[in-house]
Amino acid sequence: MALISLKSLGVTMSAPLFSNLNLTIGAGDRLGIVAANGRGKSTLLRCLAGELDPTTGDITRTRGLRVGHAEQSVPDALLDRSFHRVVADALPPEQLGSELWRVDVVLDSLDVPEDMRDRPMRALSGGWQRLALIARVWVTDPDVLLLDEPTNHLDLARIGQLETWLNALPREVPVVVASHDRAFLDATTNRTLFLRPEESPVFSLPYSRARQALDEVDAATARRFERDMKVAQQMRRQAAKLNNIGINSGSDLLTVKTKQLRERAERLEDAAVAAHRERSAGAIRLANRGSHAKVLITLDDAAVETPDGTPLFRTGKRHICQGDRIVLLGRNGVGKSRFIAMIRAAIAEPGSMENIKVTPSTVLGYSDQALSGIGADDTPLAMVSRRFEIGEQRARSLLAGAGVAIEMQEKRIAALSGGQRSRLMLLVLRLINPNFYLLDEPTNHLDIDGQEALEDELLKHQASCLLASHDRSFIRAIGNRFWLIEKRRLAEVDSPEGFFRSVAETGR
Repeated sequence: MALISLKSLGVTMSAPLFSNLNLTIGAGDRLGIVAANGRGKSTLLRCLAGELDPTTGDITRTRGLRVGHAEQSVPDALLDRSFHRVVADALPPEQLGSELWRVDVVLDSLDVPEDMRDRPMRALSGGWQRLALIARVWVTDPDVLLLDEPTNHLDLARIGQLETWLNALPREVPVVVASHDRAFLDATTNRTLFLRPEESPVFSLPYSRARQALDEVDAATARRFERDMKVAQQMRRQAAKLNNIGINSGSDLLTVKTKQLRERAERLEDAAVAAHRERSAGAIRLANRGSHAKVLITLDDAAVETPDGTPLFRTGKRHICQGDRIVLLGRNGVGKSRFIAMIRAAIAEPGSMENIKVTPSTVLGYSDQALSGIGADDTPLAMVSRRFEIGEQRARSLLAGAGVAIEMQEKRIAALSGGQRSRLMLLVLRLINPNFYLLDEPTNHLDIDGQEALEDELLKHQASCLLASHDRSFIRAIGNRFWLIEKRRLAEVDSPEGFFRSVAETGR
């Protein structure tokens, strides 16, 4: 039975986000919503939750339906409340006294440690804040669960726990997930909606298989469109010939046939459907200046420590060579970010890091999780023009191509969306023209098209890189070497799959 039905639904902001959307959501559905940044995923979830009225069309919900909507960010009003209080406050006032136990049941199901529950939201990481919002919704016992980018800021262990938790939910409660995490969608969904401005296809398949089916549909649509356009052109050419003959001969019959052919060509052109072309959120392009050196960095059993000198692990004897795309694997707290910081310092100041030798020709392209390479108070135009000493016209053209529209180029970088900031950082890396990339969570905030574009660029340029990521699809696509930090040692492994399985099984 359908709990929510959409009929010819559409929402238009400055331009149509989606239109003519027909969809039903019922028991057993695990629906993934896929679209580029800013293309309406969050807007559709708000419509489903009853928080936003559509521009066109109708939404029908069963009487008394309770819809739980976990949004992306924590409201300011909740930041000073504890994790436990944030979840408890979602209960109706009359239940706070007698049913407070439900809060602990939900927090236990999400494996929230006891010491975490009394901490204020402001002091929690983005991942824990995300889980608090999910718990806050689930404690209300909703009939439908809506999740907006639930894996943002979660590490692999927490993503695995969330997958297990979702897959264990009662099947009569449908779950709708808007996400850019391809592996997460494959693990938790059985239907996929590709949200588009015109027609939005739905497949009864998880993401990867649905994407293959969509590509086949788009290819068939493109072939049919080209065929129809050729037929219409042939009709118009035939009509022109008949028209000339009719004029010369004075034949009324040929004049009628000419008109009929033109009308048929017009009907065919009007009915022809062009293949979908995704509006670009900004091109991602990288560069690789190359190097004559085979070995870029040599690690001679370097010691990785915390800032206060606590040992984390030793690297052993390792080399980073041209063409290596090394993925760092390890659980939270083992020292991945600290190791990346040491490599960065060794490149910036040769000889400053003991037992780390850097080839002099190495030119670094570095990006961290916080995108600290682009100042929040600067403007995109000023930053690019000043940093790379290029003229305003060239800077504006580069920014527009990267997805920073003209009207945003002189606003503070802090005002850009996460996707725009990520693309701006990648533009900076391209202009640096490095031969070695050091990347910490580079797919954060990128939509699926952006993730795939980044993968393609790294592979196309045979870029040498060392990276840390929680994006399993990205790791599988990019890595040709894998370094696992475990038991205070760095070891090379053939594949990331054993680590993925270990994290999924232990959940930490």
